[in-house]
Amino acid sequence: MRMNLIFPCACLSLVFALPAGAQIYRCVDAEEHVTYATSALNKNCKLLPMEPVSSIPAPAKKRAASPTDFPKVSDDAQKARDSGRRVILEQELSEERQKLAAAQQKLKEQEQTRLGNEKNFQKYQERLQPYKEEVSLRERNISEINKELSGLK
Repeated sequence: MRMNLIFPCACLSLVFALPAGAQIYRCVDAEEHVTYATSALNKNCKLLPMEPVSSIPAPAKKRAASPTDFPKVSDDAQKARDSGRRVILEQELSEERQKLAAAQQKLKEQEQTRLGNEKNFQKYQERLQPYKEEVSLRERNISEINKELSGLK
């Protein structure tokens, strides 16, 4: 009984798998509406060129080896470069922290000052916006420098 069901099921699965390789038509009606179909709906339908789809995965790309004459850096030279980079990044971090403190101080001063033409809260917010952006920029810079420092060996 089971064998009798296997063959019809296999045939049905093949029939349903056939539309996967069907042709696709691009059809334009009188009102310039575009539709796509598996058969030509009218005389304005054109068959789209389709490449056959491959189910075989592409081979993995091999990493190209460095040429033999490619310059190499000694471990000591690389360590010296890394330490020099660390010093520069730490200097930049120190400068950014000072700039952040100054920007925060300016923002605080501006928040405490209320100008005569700022009866409207929106005008007050607009005046503070550049100071808030400066603080935000300095905080992002510090975050990025810290990320760079953590990536050093």
